[in-house]
Amino acid sequence: MLGDSLDKAVQGAFTRPIPKSAPAQMRYLVKQLKGTRAAAELLGISQRTVERYVKDQIKRPRADLATRIEREVRQRWQPQVRARAKQAAATTGGIVIDTRARFGFTAAPGSTDDARLRLITQALPPEYAARLFDAQDTGASEQQLRAIAAEGLQEIYFRDRGRRAAGLEVEFTDIDYIDFEL
Repeated sequence: MLGDSLDKAVQGAFTRPIPKSAPAQMRYLVKQLKGTRAAAELLGISQRTVERYVKDQIKRPRADLATRIEREVRQRWQPQVRARAKQAAATTGGIVIDTRARFGFTAAPGSTDDARLRLITQALPPEYAARLFDAQDTGASEQQLRAIAAEGLQEIYFRDRGRRAAGLEVEFTDIDYIDFEL
């Protein structure tokens, strides 16, 4: 969920839309993967089927194949624009997190630590954006990405950069939705 949201945020920086038709998307994949065989293996279809898409002999794939083609094209589309957007977020801009999730706390005695559903929209500084993108690039699990996001919200939103609630530990669970924006 967090990895997909990070990808969607970076895709917002694209300067051109991805190809719309299935044959155009297939031609792009063949070009990126340097051959029809590699595209066929990636998509789990025959090489001949890929060739027929490239030649516009097939124009409309079945729904599951159309989804796989579009997903693979999106992952490879405008890599330099994607890298610049990540670099800008990680060095200067930061990232905005918009979520509705259950937050629980470990805090000093006398305060309530009951988890409750909260709607939070918070800008996180560049160091958290860098950590999130680095973790995603190295193949971090959803739980590891969630821990980084929870740490960022804990420090910026709940502790107000160390000005209050010292010793507060935040638990980020039951995510209803989460969106990132660069």
